[in-house]
Amino acid sequence: MGQPVIIQIENIYYPILAIVGVPANLATILVLSRGSCGLSKCITSYLVAMAMADLLVLIFTVILYEINDAYFPYSFLNYTPICSLNLSLGFASIDCSVWLTVAFTFDRFVAICCQRFRSKYCTKETAAVVIAVVSGLSILESVPIYFIYEPRQIIDNVPWSCCVISRFYTSSIWVTYSWLETVLTPLAPFVFILLLNALTIRHIVLANRVRRELRANNNAENHSDPEIENRRKSIFLLLAISASFILLWMVTFVSYIFLLFDDIQFLQANYNDPFTLMEQSGYMLSMLSTCTNTFIYAVSQSKFRAELILITKRPLGLITYLFKKVKWLH
Repeated sequence: MGQPVIIQIENIYYPILAIVGVPANLATILVLSRGSCGLSKCITSYLVAMAMADLLVLIFTVILYEINDAYFPYSFLNYTPICSLNLSLGFASIDCSVWLTVAFTFDRFVAICCQRFRSKYCTKETAAVVIAVVSGLSILESVPIYFIYEPRQIIDNVPWSCCVISRFYTSSIWVTYSWLETVLTPLAPFVFILLLNALTIRHIVLANRVRRELRANNNAENHSDPEIENRRKSIFLLLAISASFILLWMVTFVSYIFLLFDDIQFLQANYNDPFTLMEQSGYMLSMLSTCTNTFIYAVSQSKFRAELILITKRPLGLITYLFKKVKWLH
């Protein structure tokens, strides 16, 4: 009997995601770290941290778990203690990526809507503290995940692969932890991002309306307002990142709502169950969010595009030079 269709799709999907996502995030980290994109140090710190978290998700979850499990089922990475560690680090990376998106959204909310607090909060130093706290809490939150797995099979007294322990669904401690984990990621971030964006958009619309009325009363000439244009650029980057997160996490969000209010178990392998198919599809889409930000920056930021082209040309030029040198020697 062949593999379920969803598994066949995953076996193709995850390698493509890794091939695209890893170079994209590495390029993003390199370009933004140069500090030549015209973004503030505060924004740059958040975007670099988000790219690093996304890269770790791709490494631990997509490459070392999904791809390894599909194509190298008996590699040393599938030894149960290593598999459990890898899964816990993967969950920590996902939590970190999600909450850094929330932190970035809150930072932009403060910058746009809270003028008096902006100068104190929207700094590189504050961003570094927030990133460190989010990273530390994400790791602590994911430590118990290491203990929810047991060997899927034992071969020659060696435990292989990982499956969820049965008491995870019945023990009051594990059920409570599952609820907390579900609320913390992705339910709370989803709500926070929607709320903060709604408040930010409302503030910008009202501020732009007041500014237009003032310019009209002052008989200002009918040409573009630089202040409004700057606001549009800053809000486009924020909304593009937030919208990408919301769309790609929507299916996962819905599946977790079902999980909270219905008698459903997650992390199951019953591929005839509609909930399992929805859960797996949502998981695949959420993984896609690890490589979309690079393309958002490339579309919305002309200086990012220029820097990206610049760092791309240099290695290509070096490869061309070495190729010509080798060809000349022969």
